[in-house]
Amino acid sequence: MNVQVEDVSSIKKKISVEVSADRVSEEIAKTYKKIAKSAKIKGFRQGKVPMSVVEQYYVEQMQQEVIGRLINESYYKALVDHKVPAISDPSIEDSSELVKDQPFTFEAHVEVKPEIEAKDFTGLELQKEIFVFDEQVIEDRLTQMLDSRASQEVAERDDVQNGDFVTIDFEGFVDGVAFDGGAAQGHELELGSGSFIPGFEEQLVGLKRGEEKEIEVTFPEEYGNKDLAGKASTFKVAVKEIKVKQVPVLDDEFAKASGAESADDLRQKMADGYQQEETTRVEEDLKERLIAALVERNEIDVPATMIERQLDFMHKNITNRLQSQGMTLEMMGMNDDAFRSMYREPAIKQVQGSLILEAIGQQENISVDDSEIDGRLEEIASMANAPIDEVKKYYAGEEARKNLLAQIEEEKVITYLMGQSKIEEVSKEALAPQPADEEQE
Repeated sequence: MNVQVEDVSSIKKKISVEVSADRVSEEIAKTYKKIAKSAKIKGFRQGKVPMSVVEQYYVEQMQQEVIGRLINESYYKALVDHKVPAISDPSIEDSSELVKDQPFTFEAHVEVKPEIEAKDFTGLELQKEIFVFDEQVIEDRLTQMLDSRASQEVAERDDVQNGDFVTIDFEGFVDGVAFDGGAAQGHELELGSGSFIPGFEEQLVGLKRGEEKEIEVTFPEEYGNKDLAGKASTFKVAVKEIKVKQVPVLDDEFAKASGAESADDLRQKMADGYQQEETTRVEEDLKERLIAALVERNEIDVPATMIERQLDFMHKNITNRLQSQGMTLEMMGMNDDAFRSMYREPAIKQVQGSLILEAIGQQENISVDDSEIDGRLEEIASMANAPIDEVKKYYAGEEARKNLLAQIEEEKVITYLMGQSKIEEVSKEALAPQPADEEQE
């Protein structure tokens, strides 16, 4: 077998393969012999068909099987022998005809991981946000927590006020005709929530329990039902019940029910959580600025295969996060194609960043030793509250261990680069937009 490997670009190679005539003839003969065992041709018993007749009737099947086998075997042997770092399935082009006693040739085009020599990665000038603790955030979060535990009780008064939960019966009409989906009984509505047609909730304020009223509103021009969009309507409404929200008091009893020892302890836990979240956010922002600077200094081509894999990863993460909130991409007004179009550029930047960091790690001889792996496994077990033996068993798998090593090594490279950079701490207001943000604007 004769093989030639040529660079088409930094991310694509052409592999030209010539399979010897002897090998071609051997495979043709072997395949016809296999076909002959099960060949069914009128006038002959199965397995007793003369080879000349088999070759006449089954030439297309033979060619399909032999060509597929020759390409598959010789292509993967060429990858191994010539150390081609293929990351995609091959595109087979310009294959010759399959003829006995003649060589068979084909070309395979394949994407490869680019070979990168990172440059200008020390002395980066970066900005880091100075985190300022905001007490109002804690107050807002406590208020949200109390609101989430609020109960509803029947109001002692008879008149409706903004913020009340009212139970109503209603029926809607356009030009005097009731429309589909415009009626309900026992519907509960929080006044001030803005969940109904604009202007509807405000007109309920002041009504009394048991009172009926006709309310005039106009559907928004962008309303989902095009038959109703922009049209004036009348709703006949009857107030059946009025309830008020009873928000619990932030005391030790409430705190204990929320997993804290006291109200002060609950407030401190929230403060600690807020501090950790913001510290992580600031560090992630700095990391993104570092990678953006590296990408700006090291423009590289990225194989389409790696971009698509990154988009798959991002799609899975975002879909899972939305599902945990009871939502879908469609509910956000986005389908899969729109998602991939919107996130393609960020995916390219992320892949470029990972490739550059990997190259820097190799150039600076940054590696991971066993003690670092053991330490990370201990951290994972502690965070997941899982037995260390189970964690080690999972990461003993080739793919899982490979990903863990890559993650630790990338973190070490980033730590090294941070130590080589000039980092200016600035206020959030003075923080310059990242290059990616400027492109989007």
